[in-house]
Amino acid sequence: MIRFIDDNTITAKFRRKCAFVVDKSKEILYNIHINKKQQHIFGRISMANAKNYTEEMVAEMTKAYTDNPTRDTVDALAQQFGKTTRSIIAKLSREGVYIAQPRTTKSGEPVVSKAELVAQIQDHFGIELPTLVKAGKQDLQRLVDSL
Repeated sequence: MIRFIDDNTITAKFRRKCAFVVDKSKEILYNIHINKKQQHIFGRISMANAKNYTEEMVAEMTKAYTDNPTRDTVDALAQQFGKTTRSIIAKLSREGVYIAQPRTTKSGEPVVSKAELVAQIQDHFGIELPTLVKAGKQDLQRLVDSL
């Protein structure tokens, strides 16, 4: 299939995954690899080149988040820009300003690993108990609480 985009550019599609674009004005032959997910239509911007955030949006997001680094700020930014909270968090992370919220249990307590509980028990008694890690977390927590 040969398609004319304008007077100087011709596309010739050979195979499913690649196309050749000939620019007569510059006498250049482009070999373009087409991804299945990005069925690129010549003359339009491909998905890979499209930007989700403008420079102004990024500047406003980073300023708002650095002034008040909370989840409420992220939710407000998502509402303001019409994006998901995950998208806002990802962009703030790429910019290097996002501070991850500490993990908590359903009851709101900080998450403590079994290895940390075992380390506390070993420090208390001053001995090493390598197989204690295989015990249940609830039992380990009860043992640490009783110390």
